[in-house]
Amino acid sequence: MLQRLAEIEIEFRDVEARLADPALLQNQEHYVDLTRRHRELASIVDRYHQLLKAIDDRDTAREMIAEVSGEEKEMLREELATADATISGLEDELKVLLLPRDPNDDKNVIVEIRGAEGGEEANLFARDLFEMYKAYAARMGWQFEFLGANPSDMGGFSEVTFLLVGKGIWSRMKHEAGPHRVQRVPVTESQGRIHTSSATVSVLPEAQQVDVTIDPGDLVVDTYRSSGPGGQSVNTTDSAVRVTHKPTGIVVAMQDEKSQIQNRAKAMQVLRSRVLKLEQERQAADRSESRREQIGGGGRSEKVRTYNFKENRVSDHRIGLTVYNLDRVLAGELDEVSDALVQDERARQLRGS
Repeated sequence: MLQRLAEIEIEFRDVEARLADPALLQNQEHYVDLTRRHRELASIVDRYHQLLKAIDDRDTAREMIAEVSGEEKEMLREELATADATISGLEDELKVLLLPRDPNDDKNVIVEIRGAEGGEEANLFARDLFEMYKAYAARMGWQFEFLGANPSDMGGFSEVTFLLVGKGIWSRMKHEAGPHRVQRVPVTESQGRIHTSSATVSVLPEAQQVDVTIDPGDLVVDTYRSSGPGGQSVNTTDSAVRVTHKPTGIVVAMQDEKSQIQNRAKAMQVLRSRVLKLEQERQAADRSESRREQIGGGGRSEKVRTYNFKENRVSDHRIGLTVYNLDRVLAGELDEVSDALVQDERARQLRGS
């Protein structure tokens, strides 16, 4: 580890020197990349220096302890124990800091939620998940931007899409991808029987234009009149836009804005992110699950998490975690579940599994 850390410090000094070059400001993209890399390396180098000092303190105590006696010897034993504990803690921190970074760690995310099995109850649950993530974003200090939705007859969503902007979003929200199952008495159930329904959550890293090149010739753009609730200009003009990417077959439709230009811009935003995710899956299948794997078939038997209303229970089946605070989780208090998923991923990375 020490040799690797020494090499990282060399890279850190090199990055510092390049950042000091005034000519770098002419290339803003490269400047941003170097600044980000400097920030990543700085925390590692800082702990590396702390580790070297702790090792030096330990070695010094070891050398001196054989030459003294009495109270002085006891003091050195305490210093030695403190240094050993410090070294162990710093080594654990550095193991985590040295883990390979997910290429999407610095990206914002686009979240798509769809009602799956369960008819209108699935669409109502999709809305519950939407409200849960919106509240969670507010708790985390993330910026929330609504992109579009297809409302269902009873106020749910057959599909809803939104953008989350902020620091460290991908590392947490990527664990939300997959089929979510709900067990409760639907509002449409007159006999009080518990039904099982599901909604799917897809989490995409937001793609910038520099991340993905889309040939305009590969696009089919259709315009049509918006449907559902809305103002006069929404429902009486051909403002809705459907964009089809011919090479991948990806289709994105947007209708919530008043103009074709706005709806097309949002559709392209989602399209770029879907294309980026698809390309990342092809290039790094070992680091990211495919979108199909994320959402599965949406069936009730497939699930990453279950929300049981009768027991006020939330169970995440990937890590065997069960908490009895469903009401608070749906209110956006996802921290306990999210923290456990992040820690599980980190532990698996450290084990190399």
